[in-house]
Formats: sequence, structure tokens, C-alpha cells
Amino acid sequence: MQKRFLLVLLVAALAIVLSGVSVAQNAVTLTFWSTEEQPERARATQAIIDRFTAETGINVSLVLTNEDILDSLMAANLAAGTLPDVMFHPSDYAAAWYSEGILDAEAATQVINDLGVDYFSGLALVGAGEGQYMSVPTDGWGQLLIYRKDLFDAAGLEHPDTFDKIMAAAEALNDPDNNFYGIAAATDPAAVFTQQTFEHFALANGVHLTDAEGNVTLNTPAMVEALDFYTTLVKDYGPPGIVDVVTSRGTYFAGQSAMVVWSPFILDEMAGLRDAALPNCPECADDIAFLARNSGFVPAFVGPSGTEPAQYGQVSMMGISTSAPPEALEFVKFWLTEGYMDWLAVAPEGKFPMLRGNADNPTANIEGWSLLPAGVDRKAPLGDYYSQDVINGIAEGATGFARWGFAEGQGLLVSAIYQDLTVPRAIADILSGALTPEEAAAEIQAEVEDIAAGLAE
Repeated sequence: MQKRFLLVLLVAALAIVLSGVSVAQNAVTLTFWSTEEQPERARATQAIIDRFTAETGINVSLVLTNEDILDSLMAANLAAGTLPDVMFHPSDYAAAWYSEGILDAEAATQVINDLGVDYFSGLALVGAGEGQYMSVPTDGWGQLLIYRKDLFDAAGLEHPDTFDKIMAAAEALNDPDNNFYGIAAATDPAAVFTQQTFEHFALANGVHLTDAEGNVTLNTPAMVEALDFYTTLVKDYGPPGIVDVVTSRGTYFAGQSAMVVWSPFILDEMAGLRDAALPNCPECADDIAFLARNSGFVPAFVGPSGTEPAQYGQVSMMGISTSAPPEALEFVKFWLTEGYMDWLAVAPEGKFPMLRGNADNPTANIEGWSLLPAGVDRKAPLGDYYSQDVINGIAEGATGFARWGFAEGQGLLVSAIYQDLTVPRAIADILSGALTPEEAAAEIQAEVEDIAAGLAE
């Protein structure tokens, strides 16, 4: 009897062990690649992952990857059959990864539909046709035209949302004899920032990188018009010398320009929340946030050849790989719901929510975003410095983020011309008098065609 009892115990123990082995074998561990390597952002990411695991029992292995090598690293893992399950990535890679069989459009589309397709921004950048999307937009930023509303109001100038109004304001307020300029916008031929800034104007004027068949379409009257407008604007009404990301901000912060074109990363700096970039305009001595309180914002504007206002936008995505298990969809949904505010909170000024809200409150995430503490050396909600009208305007602009080439599936070509700096170099040649806008458009067309041909080989 005692032996039988011991045998029962052994069998029971073995069953428990085997059950544990079975559970371990069936347990899912997702691999998640993130390019957010900064320690603070990595900690925030891991905290969201820990919450997800606690609530679902699904493990997630976080792998931090450098954005500069992300594409080559993905190619190596595709060849080895070791793709991550979920990846946080810039929109630049979506088209290429989808065409290479890396991104699962059905999975991404299911997440988007489940969360509410009508509440997403940035979908135009990842459309896969037939109502499908290559990846899931999470957060992003759009280039902004920022202007001295106090000076505009005093001079009776209109909100600068067209080429004509921008030029009229720059001319009216330009006063170089007193070290004050109509606008500070990028001219550095060695900087992607110049490409981003000009592309905003080109998009507004209806300029496209290619047509639907992939033919380069940059030697057009609209492109010539955009080049002529931009170079006239910065040459006649901008500060002398090369203007880059630092000097454009510095000129506006010093109270020496009426307008500046910058990303929303400037928002917390304008409020005096970052010591390395404090406003130093004359009025800022008594009120460090003077510029934040007295600036107007134009997310999208339109040129004479444009059909609707446009805004250059950079959007980050959560991609789901073609080899990912169904649990990957649960993780992405969690990221965009229960974990969303924690994620946006790591840098609210540059992480605008691409999922605006839900059926219960279509603007819930925008409202939550405006209350998140922003800044570096000091923290405060952006809503403390910017009105609800400003926040609503930025939100409205985010619904129409645009980029050259993405709607046409030309992500690889976009990356290549950004690396080549084709457009910034041509702008510098116009400013120096080496090329006319017409000649520059023809040269840009030829160079981009050569780049495209090289990619096709």
C-alpha cells in the first residue's frame, strides 16, 4: 500500500513537471526591436513591456537597435530567417520592407481597424492599397512655420498660410539695418534639415518626387516655382550666411526674425524649459516664455500650384513582421492604448499622437498629450504655454502629414536622395548664382533619375 502511494506521488510529480515543460514550450516570447536607445526612453519602453507581460502573460524581449544600421540589420535577419516580431521604425523603411516581405500588412490593418481607422493620422504614408496599411502609425512630428503673432498683429499682416502671405510678411517685417529679418529658414547644403524644410514648401506647391509609375517628376513648372520662391525668400529676407538648424532657431530666439521653420521639438525650448536653448529676445528677459505666448503656428500652408495645404511630416511606426505570432497584435494594441501616454511622455514635444482618440472620445489622446510634462531641465505641460487653439491646429495638421515618394512606394529612393543631399546642394547653387531655378530643377531631375537607375540595378 505504501509503495502504491509513493508511485502515485511520483506520477503526480512527473505530471506537474511535464505540465510545466509543456507550458514553457507553449509560452510566447515576442522579440521587439526599438530604435529608442536613449536610457530614459529605453526605461520607459521596458516599463510598458513589463505592464503588458503582467497583464497578458506574454513575454517580450526588448532589443535596442541603432537607427543608422536598422535597414542593413533587418536585411541580415531576413536572410537568416530571424525577423523580430514587432519593430519600432521610421516611416522611411515601410515601403521597402513591405515589398521585401518583412511587414505584414494584414496584421497592421487589423490593428488599425480594431482601434478605429478614422482616428489615425499618418496613414497616407503607409498605404498598401485596397484599404490595407503596411505598418501602424504611433507618433510623429510635422514641420512648423512659426511666426511672431504680436508683430503680425501690429502690422496688420494675415496668418501666413499661403506663399503670397508668407512672402508679404517677410518683406513687410524685414529690417536688416536693425539686425531683424523676415524669416530664418535652412540653407545649409550639407544638412538634411534643408531638404526637410524645402520639401515642406515643395509639397505645399504640389511637387511630387515621382508619379504612380515611378517616373521622377521634379523638372516641372511647380518645382521651378517652389525653388524660385524659396530661394528668393531666404536670400532677400533671411539672415546672411549659411542658415542651419542651430542658427535658424537662434535667430528667432534672439528676437531677430519674424518667422522660422522648425520641428515641434522647438516647443519646449520656446517655453524656456531647456537650458541649452533658452530664448534670449529682449522681451524674454522679463518673461522667458514670451515667444511661446506670442507666436503663431502654421502646420500646413499652400502654394500657387498646390491644390491643398500640405505639411512635411516624420512619422514613427510599429511594424508587425510576416513571421510574428498573433500575440504581436495584442502587444501593438496595448502599446497604443494602455501604454500610449507613458510612451508619448518620454518626449511630448516630438511625439505627437498618431492615434488621436477612440469612439468614446475622438480627441482623447490629443487632450492627454497636451497635459504631459515636456522639457529637459524643467518640466511642464505644453498646455501651460500654448492655447487650445494652437494645440488643435497642430493636431489638424497632423491628419495630413506628407512626404515625397511614400505614397508612391519610393521609400528607397527617398532615403538615397536624402543621403546624397541633391536638393540642398542645388538650393545652394541657386543662392550663389551658379544656377537658375530652371537649371536647378533640370539638374535635380537628372541626378535623381541616376540615383533611381542605380537602385534598380
